[in-house]
Order: sequence, then C-alpha cells, then structure tokens
Amino acid sequence: MPGEPSPCVRCSRCRPWGGRAGNEAAFVLQLFARAFGTNNLPDCSNMCHESSGFALSETLGTGKGTVSLDDLHHADLIFLVGQNPGTNHPRQLTALEQAKRNGARIVAVNPLPEAGLRRFKNPQKPRGVIGRGTQIADRFLHIKPGGDLALFQALNLLLLEAEDARPGTVLDHDFIDAHTAGFEEFAQHARTGDWDDVRAATGLTREEIEKVHDEVLRSERVVVCWAMGITQHKHGVPTIREIVNFVMLRGNLGRAGTGVCPVRGHSNVQGDRTMGIWEQMPDSFLDALQKEFGFDPPRPHGLDSVNSIKAMREGHVKVFLALAGNFVRAAPDSEVTEEAMRSCRLTAHISTKLNRSHTVCGDTALILPTLGRTERDVQADGEQFVTVENSMSEVHTSQGRLEPASPLLLSEVAILCRLARRTLDGKPDIPWDRFEGDYGTIRDRISRIVPGFHDFNARVTRPGGFQLPNPVNEGVFNTSAGKALFTRNERVIPKAPEGHLLLQTLRSHDQWNTIPYTLDDRYRGIHGSRHVVLVNPADLRELGLAQGDHVDLVSIWADGTERRAENFEIVPYPAAQDSAAAYYPETNVLVPLDSVADISNQPTSKGIVVRLEPTPA
Repeated sequence: MPGEPSPCVRCSRCRPWGGRAGNEAAFVLQLFARAFGTNNLPDCSNMCHESSGFALSETLGTGKGTVSLDDLHHADLIFLVGQNPGTNHPRQLTALEQAKRNGARIVAVNPLPEAGLRRFKNPQKPRGVIGRGTQIADRFLHIKPGGDLALFQALNLLLLEAEDARPGTVLDHDFIDAHTAGFEEFAQHARTGDWDDVRAATGLTREEIEKVHDEVLRSERVVVCWAMGITQHKHGVPTIREIVNFVMLRGNLGRAGTGVCPVRGHSNVQGDRTMGIWEQMPDSFLDALQKEFGFDPPRPHGLDSVNSIKAMREGHVKVFLALAGNFVRAAPDSEVTEEAMRSCRLTAHISTKLNRSHTVCGDTALILPTLGRTERDVQADGEQFVTVENSMSEVHTSQGRLEPASPLLLSEVAILCRLARRTLDGKPDIPWDRFEGDYGTIRDRISRIVPGFHDFNARVTRPGGFQLPNPVNEGVFNTSAGKALFTRNERVIPKAPEGHLLLQTLRSHDQWNTIPYTLDDRYRGIHGSRHVVLVNPADLRELGLAQGDHVDLVSIWADGTERRAENFEIVPYPAAQDSAAAYYPETNVLVPLDSVADISNQPTSKGIVVRLEPTPA
C-alpha cells in the first residue's frame, strides 16, 4: 500500500465497511471515520471493481466508466465481457434491448453461454411477456477463463495490420495524436503477438476472432462493458488496460455511443466511493473536508479489505463496524476471515436483514437494525429521501413508501450520526444533530466538497436526477502525461496442469450478491442444490467422471498448499473446455487471502486451478 500508516491507523480500533448505503449515509460514515482519525474505509469495490479503478485511473485519469445509458442506446457495437446481465445486471438488459432495436450488434465474451443473452423477455413491457423476446447477443465467444487479455491483444494486432494494409482508413490518428501518449511503444509490442499463444489462452480460433474484428471495422461507435469475469483475475488490471488500448485505436472515447463501462451490481457501490468510502482518497478530497469542517483528516492511506482481514487477525484492528454487507461471506478464505472477525473486541453491524456475518462475533457483538430503502424515513424536519449513483454516473433520489417494520427502527444516517456524536464528544465541531434531522444539510456540505455535486439539493429532485461530468468526455485526462495512455501488457496464458481445470465462481440466477433466495438456478436449469460444479462433457470424459458423480473441489497453489470444498455434484454444462464453474460463496474457501490481483490487491475468484476428487462414500 502506498504511504506508511500512522500509529493510530496501525493500531486502529475502527474498521468501517460500506456497500448498499445511500450517498448521505456514506458521506456521514467517512466523515465520522476521518474525524475519529482513520482512513480504514475498505468497501465492496475492493473485492469487485478495484482492478477497474486502478486500470482506468492509470490510463484515462478517472476510476469510473465513461458511458451513459444514452451511449449504450446509440452504439453500433457493444462488447459484454466477463459479465452476465441476466443474473447480475438485469436493468442493463433493458438498455441492451433498446440498443438492439436501434440497430446495435452485441458480442458476448464468456466461458458460459448465458440464457439471458440468448433471449430476453422484458417483464416491464406487454410484448416482452407474451412475445418471443429479444435475442441480445449476436455473437458469442466461448472463451477460456482469463483469456480476455489475449483476445483484446489479438484484436489490437489485427487493427494495426489492417491499418498497414489500408493506411489512414482504420485507426483514428487525429484522436491518437491529439489525446494519447505511448502509441508507438504499444504498437511495437502489440506486433509481437503470437497466434499460437492466443489460441492457447482463449480457446478461440483465429477465424472466430477475425469475424469479431470485421464487426469492429464496420462500426463507428463501440462500447466495451465488463464485470467480475475480468476484474477477479490476477491479471485483471492489464486486461482492462488492453481494453482501453482497443477503444483508443479507433477513437472510441469521448464521443456519443462510445466508451468503457465497468458494470457494478450494487445500487450505490459507485456512489459510496464518490462520497469518500475509500482508504486512498486523494489529498484534494481531504483538503476540501478540512476546509469545510475545520479539522485535519488523516493523510496516510488506510487498509483495504484484504489488508483489514490481515490486521484483524494480527490484533492491530480491534473494532469492526459494518454498514450493510455480508463481509464474512463476501471475503475470500472463509476460515481465515472468520478467525479475523473473532479476534476483534467488538463487531457491530448496521443491517436490514440477518446474514452469516452476524453469527461470527468478536468478544462483544452488536446488530443495529436499520430502516430499509423501501421504508418511509421520517426525521425531525420531516420525511427524508436519500440519493444514489449508478454505474453510468447518474445521481437520483430513492425514497421509501412502506411503513417501517417497527417504530423503533432508526435510519442508517441516524445511527451513524448518533454514534459519531457520542464517540467524538463534540470534537471536531460537526453538526451531527442537524445532519440526522435533515439530510438536505448533508447534501449542502457534499455540494461544497465533491466535484460535480454543485446545487445538489436542487438538481437531484428534478425528474431523473442529474449526470455527473466525466473528464474523459470533455477531453481531459488526469494522467501523468495529461493524455490518455497506451500501455504495454505482457501476454498471459492461463492454464491448468494435466488432469486439472480452471474454475470460475459465479452467482445463481436466484441469488443477490452473497444471499441465495432459493436452491434453484432457473437460467441454467439447475434445481434443488447449490453444491454443483458445471463441467464441459468432453472434460468429464477425459477425467473419467459422469453426471451425478460427487466430487471434492481441491484448489492447487504455487506454494504447494491445497484447499478443499467438499461434496459437489457434477452437472454436464457447455462451459469452455478445460474449465469449470461453481457458485460462490460456497467456493470462497478455495481462495487464500494472499491470492490477489496484481496492482489492485483485489481477491481473485476466477481462474482457480482445481482438480476434482471423488467424494469418499
């Protein structure tokens, strides 16, 4: 981690966790933590899109995507890479359906064919329910787990070769010359690509990739979307950097219908980060806090999720305070994570629903029930609403309409304000009472601290809210060179030893984040169990296994250690050959805490080398 932690951070007693909360609660949480004296503010982005943030910040100067819903509607070609909108991002399917009706073509890149991309029936429209639905994906690339870096390197090589054959007609030299740096070094490296390596890494033929290349050449406006099928690999950051190279070659940045789109699943993951829930907030944000509230926030970087678990286990963190989330089940290395939680003196959860994390307790454990987003929130100054920011940087209101489950329930904002007031005892002088009584006063402060939130209270109540500005779309790149950066990314060929497979973890359709609602996965035709492993029939024949066999999943690591998830039923499924898939969090035990992505320190739950051992009778 950059920067040396101060003694108070090294011996920190407070480790907040953010996830589903609205902007107002997130802002209050980070203000409380920093007034207390810590930057230990890990959040769920540490475990899902941290690789996106690092790669985009390095190459484009912003950790966010550059795409709006309107861009999706007007793109000619959309890539969906390492994501499954049908299960994880259902609202995106509506935008993709509109894009299809506007003439867009869609390329899905995934180790598993997904039902939601083959035929989408929109339940919000009569024709969606009674008709045949919309075929979302026009082309499906059945890629091996982790082969996406090699795929985009191959596409970039083909674009360079097409430019050589027809100079001045393929690449956008005006964009490259005016807005980018590092092109020559990138191009020199890209031309060393080897098609045998591409085949080994992706499982795709050159012909399959060339057909996609032809689609690119026919398209003036291209968007690339991705999710955790990219970010949760060890080489997630280089893969996203290569995607940025790809979109820049033909100027697919900063124009309508173009851009890069990391798709986040939670309702306000992006907003939490914007509000300051990050252990590495820049000095500009901390300076603005200091000016607004009159105290000096701590400057050394705090702990991310992985390093927080280590610090708890080693006794350096004594208090775990969670705002929403199911940390124990979301984190890797289940046994170590639970051991770390039990090492705390106090664990406290601000939650709407019970989950597994509540049962893994420190010496003292608290559950602080809170209002849900769907419930009416009435405070001293009247009924309140909160705001959220989606993956497209759109900020809008969220207001509950249901009567609270109990008149004793407090809102997230109220709980945090009362904790801060009693913990800090008036120092520094922050109006926690006013914040609790009127969330508009919080938004007033946000408007003076967070860029893009000027006139927050007035703008957010307009129909649809407002769109945050994106510097890339204004031709501004806050990088080391002041331009968008082409990068050289070393080739990676993920592979498993003979008799082993590359495992990816995923969600079922009837699951929200770590919480399965049923034991069914309707989209994949699986019913009554989550202890299943999906394997290509050809791999099953080679391994001497068959449908219905029960096996232990044994992960293999470079240091010689092995980890075991027991008693999984084999289901033949058209997974990419040499790979397998199983649900998380049941498979989190297979991933050690130290298995993280290069650069971003994000846990890696994809590309796990496993062997399938028959379960003892």
